[in-house]
Amino acid sequence: MRDRVRVVLSHTTHPGNIGACARAMKTMGLERLYLVNPKFFPDPQAVAMASGAADLLERARVCASLEEALAGTTYVLGSSARRRDLAPVWLSPRQAGERLVGQAQRGEVALLMGTERMGLSTEEALQCHALATIPANPEYPSLNLASALQILAYEIRLASLDGWAVPVPPDPPATREDMDMLYQRLEQTLVIIGFLDPTKPRRLMDRLRRLFGRAGLEQNEVNILQGILAHAQNGPWQPPDQ
Repeated sequence: MRDRVRVVLSHTTHPGNIGACARAMKTMGLERLYLVNPKFFPDPQAVAMASGAADLLERARVCASLEEALAGTTYVLGSSARRRDLAPVWLSPRQAGERLVGQAQRGEVALLMGTERMGLSTEEALQCHALATIPANPEYPSLNLASALQILAYEIRLASLDGWAVPVPPDPPATREDMDMLYQRLEQTLVIIGFLDPTKPRRLMDRLRRLFGRAGLEQNEVNILQGILAHAQNGPWQPPDQ
C-alpha cells in the first residue's frame, strides 16, 4: 500500500531540504516524490543531502501546480503546525499514518507539506481531507521540513507493517477531479438559486469543501449529487466514464 502514497512538497525554497526529505522517505520505504514549483531543482545540494537516496530525486516529478501534483488522488493529508479556522479534521501522527494506509487500500493518496518558512497556505490546507500536527514543544514547535516528514513517514511505515486497515467499501472513492467538477456545479447552482452572492461569498464554498472532504464521497455518491444539481439547474447531466 505504500506504493500508492505520494509525498508532495509545495514550493520548497532550499534544495538541501528536498534531498533530506528524499532520504527520510527512502528509509521508510516511500519512493514517490512530487515537487510543486521548487525554487531550486535539480541542484547538487539536493543530491548531497539525499545521501544515498538520489534515485528518488532522479524519479521525482516536478509539477507546475498543486492541482497537477494531486491529480488522480482520492485522499490528501496535509501537515501543519498552525491551527486554522476552516481546518478539516485534525489528526495525530499515529492517526495520520493509519488513515493514509487505510485510504491507500482504495486509491492514490498524498502527504502534502508546505514551504519551510510558512508551511501550508490556507488554500493548500483546504485541498486536504485532514491535517496532521506533531505535538512538539509549544515553546519551540518549529520542526525542520525533513524532520517532520521523517516522523510522518515512520508512522506510515508502522501502520503498514502492523497491517492496519479499514473496511474497503465496494464502490471506488471520488477522485480529486470528481470533486472539483462537483464543486464547480454546486457553486453555479447556489448562485442560480440566489443562495450564494458571488460578490460576497463569505467563504461559503470553503466551508462546503471542508464538509464534503470530511464525508469522503464515493464516485456513485458524487454522481447522485451531480444529478440533483443538474435538475436544480434544469439541465441534463451525464456522469463521466468510470
